[in-house]
Parts: sequence; C-alpha cells; structure tokens
Amino acid sequence: MKDQNDQGFLHRYFLENSSKRLHKWIHYFDIYERHFSRFRNASPVMLEIGVFGGGSLEMWREYFGAGARIVGVDINPECKKHEQDSIEVFIGNQDDPAIIQQILRKYPRIDIVLDDGSHINDQIITSFELLYERIHPKGVYMVEDTHTCYWDEYGGGLRRAGSFIEYAKNKIDEINAVHSRNALPISPFTRITDCIAVYDSVVVFEKRPQGARQAPVTEPL
Repeated sequence: MKDQNDQGFLHRYFLENSSKRLHKWIHYFDIYERHFSRFRNASPVMLEIGVFGGGSLEMWREYFGAGARIVGVDINPECKKHEQDSIEVFIGNQDDPAIIQQILRKYPRIDIVLDDGSHINDQIITSFELLYERIHPKGVYMVEDTHTCYWDEYGGGLRRAGSFIEYAKNKIDEINAVHSRNALPISPFTRITDCIAVYDSVVVFEKRPQGARQAPVTEPL
C-alpha cells in the first residue's frame, strides 16, 4: 500500500501505476507536491480539466485521501466511464459557461483547479476567467503544459498577444497594481491573489485575501 504521508507519493504512484493511463512530465511531480500538499487529508474538492485515460483522477483521489472529491471535465463522452466513488466526470468544453456553471452549482466549493485540457490558449484563458474568482479564497489554480503557449497550432507563439503566457505576464502587473501609482486599477484579482509561480510548462496561482500592505521600519535605538 502506498504511504499517503510520503512526500514523493505522486511520483512513486506514477512509476508504480498499473491501473489507468497516466501521462505526465516528470518535473511536474515536485510542482504538484509543493502546491497541493497542504490539501492532503483535508477533504478537498479538485476540478481537473481534461480526463483522457482517467489515471490522474484516481491518482488525485489516492493522494488527497478520504473525503476528497475529484471532479473531471472532458469533451469526450467516453470519459464518463471513469466515474467511481468520489470521482465524477462532466462532459463538455472547458470554456463553455454552461458546463462551468453546472459544475459550480453542484460543487460550490472548489479548492483546486488543474487545467490539463485542450491546451488551446483562448480556451485556457476563458476557463481561468470563468473559474478563478469562484474557487476557494485559499485555493490553487494550476495550468500545465503551457509550452503550447509558444506553438502556433494552439494559438500561441513567442510574445504573441492572446497567448496564456502573455496573459499571465499581465497578471504579474495586476498583482502589483497597488504599487503602480494608479497606472493600473486594483482589481478583484489583485485583492484575492497571494502569488503567481511560473515553472517550465506550468503556471500556478495561489489565492489568499489581501489586506493593506505594511512596511514597518526597525532601527537601532
């Protein structure tokens, strides 16, 4: 039996997988552990965009432990076959507001979103805008496989307007809007975002309600 308290649980699960199909870049596992470990054994609700072989749904259920609820969304109706205890799959496009609203009505509290869906840039952005403000105030929103932001066939390209990477770069300014001397408005995103972490092929947004900035000074008497 896999030890749920093992920090390398996800990587080990992947290597020992003998169940459904799993396809991940190896360096993702350290990123998952860094941002998701605080939710273990805390009964989180996770939304995974993109189901495909269904292996990751089972991996997340094992990782987060008893009480976790794993929700998938995919355009392929065959993905419904991956439903089981604590796992539910919705069928539809990730950027369809009707599907997102259907999910949110049933799961008003979502702690984690992992976008491993179409990897098409405008769909990634639309999903983010539909979901980010609605997830838990201390939740995590992770987008993986962002190397497609540099590929034409996914609507990307280096410094191409409309790519999710360029969108995320603008969010870096937005998180710092309070320091912009009114050049940028303080937005809901500014108020609810703690940090943005950028890795090779992964962007992570950590939420936390923001208060007034404080900069006390200490000095010798």
